[in-house]
Amino acid sequence: MRTDIFARLDREPEPPKIEIPRMSRTRKALFGGTLAFYLAIVVAVLVSSTLVILDWKVMLFRPYQQWPELHPFLDYFVVLGQRGPTAVMIAAWLGWRSWRQHTLRPLLALGTALLLLNVTVGAVKLGLGRLGPHYATQIGSAELFAGGDIFPSGHTANAVVTWGILAYLATTPQARRYLSVMSAVVALGVGATTVYLGTHWLSDVLLGWAAGLLILLALPLFEPLIGRAELAVFAVRERWRARRRTTPSTPVASGGPRPAPVPQEASALGDEPPCEPIGAGHGGHAGTGRTTGTVAGTGQLTQPRPHAVRSERTPVTPAGSRRPGRSRPMTGG
Repeated sequence: MRTDIFARLDREPEPPKIEIPRMSRTRKALFGGTLAFYLAIVVAVLVSSTLVILDWKVMLFRPYQQWPELHPFLDYFVVLGQRGPTAVMIAAWLGWRSWRQHTLRPLLALGTALLLLNVTVGAVKLGLGRLGPHYATQIGSAELFAGGDIFPSGHTANAVVTWGILAYLATTPQARRYLSVMSAVVALGVGATTVYLGTHWLSDVLLGWAAGLLILLALPLFEPLIGRAELAVFAVRERWRARRRTTPSTPVASGGPRPAPVPQEASALGDEPPCEPIGAGHGGHAGTGRTTGTVAGTGQLTQPRPHAVRSERTPVTPAGSRRPGRSRPMTGG
């Protein structure tokens, strides 16, 4: 009996399947409210409203100088919002769940969310081109269209998506509540940390929270596409397995004929006698297709059959000299 971890896991009951969230009325209302908040932040920055003045006040306050003792811890805490480390950690956990539940939906949902995050947030960053607090040149200015890529905050949006996907894929309502609280705390903490370190404006963080939440709320719209992608991957896997089952076990040379079986009747009846070397044990010439000799008791030379196939030749009686035999024995010396 196997005692390794995989044997124990095989005996464990299969966990409940992941419930696919629906685009309910509550979710639609949250999506509409978050979208309105997103657009309001963008407009407030474009017109250099009071929000931009608040950005400058927070930046000139320099929180990292007011509470320097928090700096070492927050330098590590902000890594929870970086896309590379968090994507690896979440993908490892969701890959384990996919293997245990025999489905690719967790990994495909994560990939879809990260793709939407890169497209939407990246497009707004490059389109508005806002400079960060450390590169600002004019006090009171929104620093837009200056070649920057700081608005909205990528750290904040990534923290919302990567940790919120755990709550989105939860299997029970209780787990979904706990994971929602945990992801909200991490996302709020990462956004506030970027403001403390002076790498983002306050409005950048507000827009990052809204951008990440919009992606999580819109994921049910992409569930049919995720389901079709999963079916396509499984179909490719089944075709690959079928090809492996039909592959011959013994390799055959490319272009060469397959060996044909020898009939049992022919070998039993002796239709094809064994071949013997030409000229071996006979008075013939080696290397030629002809054999000459004398038939015992007749004294006449046997004529070879022209172009005889080796298998069609008759056994030749061992012969002596080519000279004809004498009628009487010789006497004397």
